[in-house]
Amino acid sequence: MLESGCKAVKEGMLEKRSDGLLQLWKKKRCILTEEGLLLIPPKHPPPPQQQQQQQPAEPAAKIKELHFSNMKTVDCVERKGKYVYFTVVMAEGKEIDFRCAQEQGWNAAITLQMVQYKNRQAILAVRSTRQKQQHLAAPHGPR
Repeated sequence: MLESGCKAVKEGMLEKRSDGLLQLWKKKRCILTEEGLLLIPPKHPPPPQQQQQQQPAEPAAKIKELHFSNMKTVDCVERKGKYVYFTVVMAEGKEIDFRCAQEQGWNAAITLQMVQYKNRQAILAVRSTRQKQQHLAAPHGPR
């Protein structure tokens, strides 16, 4: 997402619940863009912006991209103590649990960016349909 020139809307730390048996909370450095959410292990170097650096493929594999095109909703907001807990539901049904300090507002920021992304996609789809209809309705000249 950052490679495609998307600017960061919000950056900071989020805690993600692991998928394993113990379901531990792990800190992730997060970058919210207009296209989705990047999850970066806290010790991992930041992703290159518009630079082609020769690096081994393994570190890049640790960066997880949650693209809005694959995201369905942000659900289950619960406030407990100093944390806000929320779940990102992906299109294939996978649920990813997060928590952050209440004042950080990550759940609202992610929801807002996702809605704006879906609205942009809907507008593009309508424009595309209209262009196709206009093209089909236009006379094709004398025969």
